[in-house]
Amino acid sequence: MHNNKNFRRLPTTLGGMLLVAALPVQAYEMADLGHSTVDIDLQALIGAFHSDRGYATGAAEPRRYRWQEGVVTLGAELNPKEAGLYSRVSTVGTATWGDGDAAGFTSGQERELDLEDAFVGYRSEALGGSPWSLDVSAGRQAITLGDGFLVAGDALNLGDALGDELDRGGAYYLAGRQAFDRTAVVALGQAGWQGQLAWFESDNPAQASTEMAALTLAHDHGSGLVEATYLRGLGVDEAQADDFLAERDGMDVYGMRLEQRLLDDALTLRGELAHQRKDTRENAWALEPAWTFSELPGQPTLSLRYSRFSEAWDPLFYGFTRGYGTWFQGEVAGNYAGPFNSNAEAWRLGLEGSVNESLHLGLLAYDFSSLDTQDQPDMGGREYNLYAEWLPTDWLYVSPLLGWYAPDSGASQGGIQLGDADTSFYAQLLVGVFF
Repeated sequence: MHNNKNFRRLPTTLGGMLLVAALPVQAYEMADLGHSTVDIDLQALIGAFHSDRGYATGAAEPRRYRWQEGVVTLGAELNPKEAGLYSRVSTVGTATWGDGDAAGFTSGQERELDLEDAFVGYRSEALGGSPWSLDVSAGRQAITLGDGFLVAGDALNLGDALGDELDRGGAYYLAGRQAFDRTAVVALGQAGWQGQLAWFESDNPAQASTEMAALTLAHDHGSGLVEATYLRGLGVDEAQADDFLAERDGMDVYGMRLEQRLLDDALTLRGELAHQRKDTRENAWALEPAWTFSELPGQPTLSLRYSRFSEAWDPLFYGFTRGYGTWFQGEVAGNYAGPFNSNAEAWRLGLEGSVNESLHLGLLAYDFSSLDTQDQPDMGGREYNLYAEWLPTDWLYVSPLLGWYAPDSGASQGGIQLGDADTSFYAQLLVGVFF
């Protein structure tokens, strides 16, 4: 195990990909109640993984890793046909087999079945005959703010490799557990304006059971949107929190996000800026222009993103919202080797397009640098990911991915990759079914 003073806080910055949430969900109608329906759904996602190297962010050793993960979710929903009451309850089973993941967050022995969603809500499209819409919900559910730069569910799913007290059932990469333990959300909208007030509390020991409140205000002006976010840390479990996570109690976070479509929607500009006030003042920001060649076959999109996260930036609950490379930047770097959206700057170049309606291809290239390499590990390096996403039917998803990761330094030189600093080969295959 890599021994440095930042070891305890490294796992708190990870989270898995939230792929289960991103897959299309089919549902079977069990009953028609007139004003609403009762539907059930089943999702299953399995993954097979290979990494030439291990990474000292967890309990990994200097060897090759091969492992498998699985997530099965069974849910039932009450869905109103227009406005009215809605609810969902679901269970999720997760497991990891084989060697455990390449960072050593799972051992390969994890098996767990738990309650996932359990919430009730009410939505109205015209509150009291006014132009305002209302959506109120409470219970166990995932919450995403904006693009997931700050919050995208409670998706850190460690196993037992770092101790039973952090075990959340494994399937670390697939991140089948995403719901916050307790939440309350009120959203109001009218003519392009959307406001949301949320409260959520984690029961995740690796997140020190953080409790936060959030306020967002967004305006969609037709060709884009602007959104402001405020987060307030309300508390942590002191027995679970290290010094880094303890600063969430009383933390203030201010964020601003924009999306703008230009030149007949060929050019898209995304940007995000956030500021944290805790014991220190921290900043994070990202800027991402993208050009879609709509007249070419497959309408490929070329994108370039620069992001920077200050030395003690707390990445909170960031996640996977727009596909590969959203905020898990690099399949190796974003999940095992770092950087994990803290003490880092990252360049991301992407080329993505569709062969047909069911087959999507992508190539992503990254360059990472650590800002502080004196007191924290050097997580600089380069990574390349080549992937496909294939949906041959409305119930089957297949996604192979190949990756090459080249760190600036090995673990013996202050880096993370165990064994050496040579280029490491990584591969994964994901298969999902949903009914």
